[in-house]
Amino acid sequence: MRRVVVTGIGAVTPVGIGKEEFWKNIKEGKSGIGMITNFDTENHTVKIAGEVKDFDPLRFFEKKEAKRMDTFTQFGIAASKLAVEDAKLDLDKVEKERFGVIIGSGIGGIQTFEKEFEKMSNKGPGRVSPFFIPMMITNIASGHISMALGAKGPNTTVVTACASSTNAVGDAFKAIQRNDADIMITGGTEASITPLSIAGFANMKALCTRNDEPEKASRPFDKDRSGFVMGEGSGMLVIEELEHALNRGAHIYAEIVGYGMSADAYHITAPAPGGEGAARSMMNALKDGNVDPNELNYINAHGTSTPMNDKNETAAIKTVFKDHAKDIAISSSKSMTGHLLGAAGGVEAIVCALAIDENFVPPTINYTTPDEECDLDYVPNVGREMEVNYALSNSLGFGGHNATILLKKYK
Repeated sequence: MRRVVVTGIGAVTPVGIGKEEFWKNIKEGKSGIGMITNFDTENHTVKIAGEVKDFDPLRFFEKKEAKRMDTFTQFGIAASKLAVEDAKLDLDKVEKERFGVIIGSGIGGIQTFEKEFEKMSNKGPGRVSPFFIPMMITNIASGHISMALGAKGPNTTVVTACASSTNAVGDAFKAIQRNDADIMITGGTEASITPLSIAGFANMKALCTRNDEPEKASRPFDKDRSGFVMGEGSGMLVIEELEHALNRGAHIYAEIVGYGMSADAYHITAPAPGGEGAARSMMNALKDGNVDPNELNYINAHGTSTPMNDKNETAAIKTVFKDHAKDIAISSSKSMTGHLLGAAGGVEAIVCALAIDENFVPPTINYTTPDEECDLDYVPNVGREMEVNYALSNSLGFGGHNATILLKKYK
């Protein structure tokens, strides 16, 4: 079986752009949540989100190109270029037909959708941009990334709501494993902090309304959690077949060894009772990697800060790991970044790879009041130096989509 390793990391997130800034702030437990500046929130009940700060698209592409891309595509290209740079990948020496792109996005170009719909409503159909469709469609980011990097191998986009980019990483892992490619760009991108998205999630009572304390709003597993906080950005990885990576002297952050997924087949938004579907996804990843559950020592949880998710994910972890569950360090980076929807899994795969590489588990911040239904080790408020040999990342999406990837220390 071909082995697959992580060799490059690119992050465009609410807590930083680039691997170094992102990881420094994640380790230190810094919140990226603040007041929304993307639009006027006067008439909105939710006024907070995790926005990307100081993003300069002209650092990554020409002004003319930027104007023809939705922000989610801009984030995705930027993170992909940063990942390639971090991997020290010489694109002139890459066999382009063996170099692919699989990414996830839950919503795609909704900023473009809202802008162009407003134009049509106010000024008529003749004013709609001819670039509307190729800016809006969700697959366009993977298309642009392939063009920017010359990647002519497998190329697709996964849309499974909040599980999208974990599914994408898993699918890219399998593409290399089955010899369809030697190198893949994978992860996710999202830019959904818009009036319509915020209103939609707010009206279904999914979002936290702690507008007076933005940095304390996302509090996974805490008894006082009241909803998730929207985030935006992109997390991309370069993953490679092991020998390909070794032959070019690449730094190996971690090895991907398992991928699992499942369906709740239960409800359009609520998780299955007891996290039954999430448990099967984790079990499938462990089985795929042939890993004993007792060997796992870190989980980057889906950990959305919603009442239903956190208690059901906790129950799922207990189902899978039994008595060992209490010995596993668990953290939710969403406490700092907010929930990046379809891009969340890409960012959280990066956290797992860096946790393994540096033997450091980041904290779950804003954990102040324990919940009797969430009674595991959530690495509260302060990160922890510890040996990380195996790390698991969960993503659980609307529609009952569950996805899990399993990484290990490369030896």
